[in-house]
Parts: sequence; C-alpha cells; structure tokens
Amino acid sequence: MKHRLFLFDLDDTLLDFKASEWLSFQRTMRALGLQGGLDALFLHYQAINLALWRRFEAGEVAKEVLKVERFRRTFQETGLELDPAAASVTYLESLSETVVLVDGARELCASLAAIGEVGIITNGVHHIQHRRIASSGLGDSISFVATSEACGHAKPDSRFFAYATGMARAFVQHETVIVGDRLDADILGANRFGIDSCWFNPGRLPNDTAALPSCEAARLDEVIPALAGLALAPVTAA
Repeated sequence: MKHRLFLFDLDDTLLDFKASEWLSFQRTMRALGLQGGLDALFLHYQAINLALWRRFEAGEVAKEVLKVERFRRTFQETGLELDPAAASVTYLESLSETVVLVDGARELCASLAAIGEVGIITNGVHHIQHRRIASSGLGDSISFVATSEACGHAKPDSRFFAYATGMARAFVQHETVIVGDRLDADILGANRFGIDSCWFNPGRLPNDTAALPSCEAARLDEVIPALAGLALAPVTAA
C-alpha cells in the first residue's frame, strides 16, 4: 500500500451518526418534557438541520448560530413552546454519550495506525467530537483530530485540508488518502486538494456529482483492499 497518512471523516464513516443523532434527540426532547410524536418531529428537525449544515459549509451561517437555530426553527414551525438554547446544550452533551461504531471501525483504524498515521477530519463541533472519539474507544489509533471549528474553514474548502494535513507528523501528497461518506465534502475536498480518496458508500449509491473518488468501499473491511488496489501514480488537483 502506498498510503501512509489516512484521513477519516468521523460521522457516518467511523461512527454511526444517524443512530447517535436519534438517541440524542429522543433524550433531549424527553428532558424538555416532550414524550410523544418524536418520530415526526425528528424528521422535521433533520430537514432543518441538514439545510443549516449545508449553509454552514458554504460559509453562510456560523456554527454557534446553527447549534441553536436548528431547534428554534423546529419548535417554531411545529408550534412547540420549548427552549431552543436548552435543547442545544442537552443534545450536544448527549451526543458524546450515545456513540455507536460503524462495523469494523476499530479494526480498520488499528490496522492503518500500524501502517502509518490516522487522523480525523470533521465539520462537527470541536469539543463534542473529541469527547465522542474518547467514548468510542478509537483514541489509541488516532494521532490527531482536525475540526472545522478550530480551523475556521469547513470541508470541502482546501484551507481546511491544508490545516488538517499540517497537523500530521508528515504530509506527502501522493501518500495521503481521505476516507469519507460524503461526495460533496470529503471526496470533492480531496479532489481540490490533490490527494486520493475512498468513498465509503454502504448504500451503494450512484455517483451523479462532479466529485471523483479514487476508489470505493461499501463496508469498512473493504477499505484496505480498495486502497491497496490503487495505482501508484499521484492524484492531480482538480
């Protein structure tokens, strides 16, 4: 294998964020005194949250605003008289306590850490992501965590990738690869930065975007064989 620096997206690549999100949302609403109708409310929240995260990644909204605004809009649009600031605090605290690993995450990180260096690249909330990694049991295999909150720029901005690779012990462009589930953030970011990428695609979805992954894996135990199969030539920046 030519790669020595492995950059992993965290949510829905190593950690099952969808499972954690649902558990944390339930805990939050119940802490605020709401018991019923959580399934429909969660779907409403998810749509608002996704739209706000896309705006954050485009540089249109600050993360501090996003944290509370997603709950404010959810409660306003569904007629609930609940405190969005309190919801935000409870939800973020719950995320670090409801960690669910994607199958094979621990084994993959340990194997790659024995080959080179493993780093995390995430647009998530800085202190929460560190706590989630600590709770996950992956910490021994991870060398560094790069967050957009600490950097000031988010994936797919090349400035974020420059920041992340600057945290590594050594950065060699053609020996670096990103593994992530999002074409528009992880893979497109890799293309722009001129490094290899592995699209983690458990749903085996079609790629109808401009992002071009170097390889693809539907399960985490397919990542190492996929990387081993890549050509030795470095990727050119798009």
